[in-house]
Amino acid sequence: MERQADYVLRTVEERGVRFIQLWFTDVLGIAKTFSITPAELENALEEGMTFDGSAIDGFSRVQESDVLAHPDPKTFQLLPYLENGQPVARVVCDIANLDGTPFEGDPRHVLRRALVKAREHGFSFYCAPELEFFYFPLPKPGDDAGSRPPEPLDHGSYFELTTADKATELRRRTVITLEDMGIPVEYSQHEDAPSQHEIDLRYTDALTMADTVMTVRQVVKEIAASKDVLATFMPKPLAGVQGSGMHTHLSLFDGDTNAFHDEADEYHLSEIGRRFIAGMLHHAHEITAVTNQWVNSYKRLIVGYEAPTYVSWARNNRSALIRVPPTKRGKKESTRIEYRAADSAANPYLAFAVMLAAGLAGIDRGYELPHEAAANLYALTTEERLAEGIESLPGSLSDAIRTMENSELMAETLGEHVFEWFIRNKRAEWADYKAEVTPFELRRYLTSL
Repeated sequence: MERQADYVLRTVEERGVRFIQLWFTDVLGIAKTFSITPAELENALEEGMTFDGSAIDGFSRVQESDVLAHPDPKTFQLLPYLENGQPVARVVCDIANLDGTPFEGDPRHVLRRALVKAREHGFSFYCAPELEFFYFPLPKPGDDAGSRPPEPLDHGSYFELTTADKATELRRRTVITLEDMGIPVEYSQHEDAPSQHEIDLRYTDALTMADTVMTVRQVVKEIAASKDVLATFMPKPLAGVQGSGMHTHLSLFDGDTNAFHDEADEYHLSEIGRRFIAGMLHHAHEITAVTNQWVNSYKRLIVGYEAPTYVSWARNNRSALIRVPPTKRGKKESTRIEYRAADSAANPYLAFAVMLAAGLAGIDRGYELPHEAAANLYALTTEERLAEGIESLPGSLSDAIRTMENSELMAETLGEHVFEWFIRNKRAEWADYKAEVTPFELRRYLTSL
């Protein structure tokens, strides 16, 4: 059988690929790349390529700057666009120290480590995210993108059937491109807010899915930019409408058996599934800084805009943080849970890692699943929610970081390097935000005070 690395080398030669982009991700989930030529590819696959890690957020300190980018040949893909008329390919990299050991600041390594722990329990971890995003006109040169609210490209609403608008055509082209790249799309649709769209990915193992999320974001943006459109995964770019989430469907498998399924249970939910949910609920406050890592993320997590704000679970109640979707008859393998707080701008490697860690903690520690939240949580008073034992998610990035920094689970899951750098970075972001005088404050206070 042909080695994957040999397949990559042969494909590059046969398809006349002139440049290979080496992709990796910084701690915040921002895609990074540098390009090599085919002449360097074989050496890169065998030994990795050295680069200056001190230039990347969350990577090395200056005095220990050099790291290695090791291409993972299983991630090799031809990209759907040309560079100077020539085919271009990309391959996702693992980052290593110069001695070959995994680099602690690499988000892909954080997820790999979490998946090893799952395998020690006998499980494989699968994810299927729903990625929401907005289209806006691309700012003209010289325009200040933050000086005024962006204008939507369309004014459609949830599932609206449109035929000739620019945004729908961009979404259609994006889905076709992803399918041509071998990335299966389950659904795509117009979302609730004007110019808001969604692409749902077919489930696969968590590491492949994290790589895929990074690829989808890039393809969405590239295709939009080619038509002078800005595609943004910013959680809440417009006031008064819904923000963009990344509802993520999760499941554990023991071999070919869905570990969340129990035919005899009234919800078809196994004891493992119940404890996994209980773990995610128990540690929800601690993981929120990672699943919702930006100041802007908390403009989405407010009552009235369909995003979850309360730590609870239910079957068909979309006001709950975790939903257990119904399964079709005879589809035991589709039993899953849906975590609804994460947003589309999260680092998928870290987000999937902390979701998994919280669920495994519930299994290891035998957490009991609380009662299902059957009522519309948005309609309950504060006293009624407290009487049910239902708490709120952190209300700001500051609150989330304060909870995260006291979490042993988060420190263990992320590792010392990422954990400490992430907290420092987010404290700095919050400090910058607090120092900013916003248009809201000027409108409300300037002439009246």
